[in-house]
Amino acid sequence: MRVRGCPEIGSPSLNGFCRQTHPGTLSTAALTSILHPNPALRVYPIGVIQSLRQDFNSRFRPEIYRAFLRNLDACVRTHVSFRVAETPVFLPRELLNEMAVIGADLTHQLVDDPEYLAESRKAIPESWRAADETPHPHFMTVDFGLIREPNGRLAPRLVELQAFPSVYAYQFVLAENYRTAFALDPSLDIFLNGHTDSSFWKLMHRVIARGHHPENVVLTEVDPEHQKTLPDFRVTADRLGLRIVDIADLVPHDRPGKLPRLCYRDGSRLVPIHRIYNRAIVDELIQKKVQLQFDYREHFDVEWAGHPNWYFHLSKFSIPYLDHPAVPPAVFLDDWFRGEGRDRLPADREQWILKPLFSFAGKGIKFAPTDEDLAAIAPRYRHNYLLQQRVKFENVIDTPHGPTQPEIRILYLWPDGGKLEPVLPLIRLGRGKMMGVDHNRDLEWVGASAAFMPAKNG
Repeated sequence: MRVRGCPEIGSPSLNGFCRQTHPGTLSTAALTSILHPNPALRVYPIGVIQSLRQDFNSRFRPEIYRAFLRNLDACVRTHVSFRVAETPVFLPRELLNEMAVIGADLTHQLVDDPEYLAESRKAIPESWRAADETPHPHFMTVDFGLIREPNGRLAPRLVELQAFPSVYAYQFVLAENYRTAFALDPSLDIFLNGHTDSSFWKLMHRVIARGHHPENVVLTEVDPEHQKTLPDFRVTADRLGLRIVDIADLVPHDRPGKLPRLCYRDGSRLVPIHRIYNRAIVDELIQKKVQLQFDYREHFDVEWAGHPNWYFHLSKFSIPYLDHPAVPPAVFLDDWFRGEGRDRLPADREQWILKPLFSFAGKGIKFAPTDEDLAAIAPRYRHNYLLQQRVKFENVIDTPHGPTQPEIRILYLWPDGGKLEPVLPLIRLGRGKMMGVDHNRDLEWVGASAAFMPAKNG
């Protein structure tokens, strides 16, 4: 197979991928205008395209899947250590567009509200309140599940949102590997908002590099070579030419009369950093007691692509502040103990979920928490927990191992001086309580996946 931009494995090169291009990009208002007159919440009689699902299942062969995984590893120049599903999903474009509109609406509710931002700033640990906060996040992810309405139709519901980069570059490669390995219809699209391969990578370059020389742009993470997201780092570095640098290796460099710089070492050279593509999560920095050579609170002559503060501003902390039919009710645990917001949650505890506000990858989540579970959290920490009505995912993906649940993440980019744009959907498939790839590793036809949709005019 040969996937554009990837090494060849065992077969002749293919002639590129011909996807129908869509002129221009659509604003949130334009997306809304093509959907239901009441875009706040739309319901769908089906959540998948059954003809494409049936065709894929009938043509699936385990040996093709194994070759697909080998080629994926080759494309990303490392082993993909998390589970990748045997199948992509095939979804109506209109459903994904609606999710993109809802996610943008929720994002703007928060970013455009100074009072909310003042409250969320208090949730940032004082020693990690980074200087020079940007006016808006550069990256946004909004996760949805599909629930069954009383009338039998499907509707999107918010699971989580986070102003932090996801695996944008890897997701593109994953989708194209599905397309090639399983000989999918070349007209099937993977992009939102009218984007194409070219416009997606152009926007990625604009957001991440912002015109700086690649040598002066770094992707920083905690011990990046041992992160499960290393495949995404490798693809990003290959495409944009930037450097991957452990955040613990960033070196401050004082300049008399000027702001200090952050630098990285390249052999004997100290290379100045002009822009940081930040993939380091403060939660992990704290848990691993990483010793940085600089202080987040200090002003440096450097730009952030993904300013650290936005990880806190738009997160699970945001959910009780959101007003939208697609957002399940939620209340902070300390408020619940004071008797506030209890009427927002269902009476049945089986429909509750307890979440720590700033953990990542599903860490610390507890289903159907008991009074004892809640009381076990010390009062001084309760403001860092959320009680929320649990979203019950519907099993709408037919697989040989039974119906499977999709969680659909909409990936957004927001360039400096530009607008928030949905670019790609990311899929996670599962049949357990949790949707993350770590929680489905011993099952088949689950894990990380990609979404395909019919061409806009197809």
